[in-house]
Amino acid sequence: MSFLELAAKRYSVRAYKPDNVEEEKLQAVLEAARLAPTAANKQPFQIIVMRTRGREAELKRIYPQAWFSQAPIVVCICAVPAQAWKRSDGKNYADVDATIAMDHLILAAADLGLGTCWVGAFDAAAAREVLRTPQGVEPIAFTPVGYPADAARPKKRKPLSDLVLQERW
Repeated sequence: MSFLELAAKRYSVRAYKPDNVEEEKLQAVLEAARLAPTAANKQPFQIIVMRTRGREAELKRIYPQAWFSQAPIVVCICAVPAQAWKRSDGKNYADVDATIAMDHLILAAADLGLGTCWVGAFDAAAAREVLRTPQGVEPIAFTPVGYPADAARPKKRKPLSDLVLQERW
């Protein structure tokens, strides 16, 4: 399948089968995140892999939707701003780099027949507490990882002509 076919196929899964994710598939999606481009190749992120069984109550504190802990795995990408490249105006790229890595992870998961759902609307304080992140580490996004138990719905996207400008704003 081409990259554009993969991008079109991927959708936000909100129902998961209880089937375990094979270790080789998990390692492949984590490897995709590791290979993601980052500013100055600093890789200022850490990936936390959580098995959901027995942790449902903790995960519900982070994000209350039942489907969030329905998959056998939840992944969190955390930015480490102190390790990131900074642009000359001081812009820290840790969030950008972590986001690119998570995008690689979810696309690799879709390529392997796994489902994900980008979650950014989580309780950051609960996430820091549950994950026991050290000072200076920021949870950026979560995703369940598992086999979909639902089907893709039509994607609603703006037309390309609404998003692309030529030469100037």
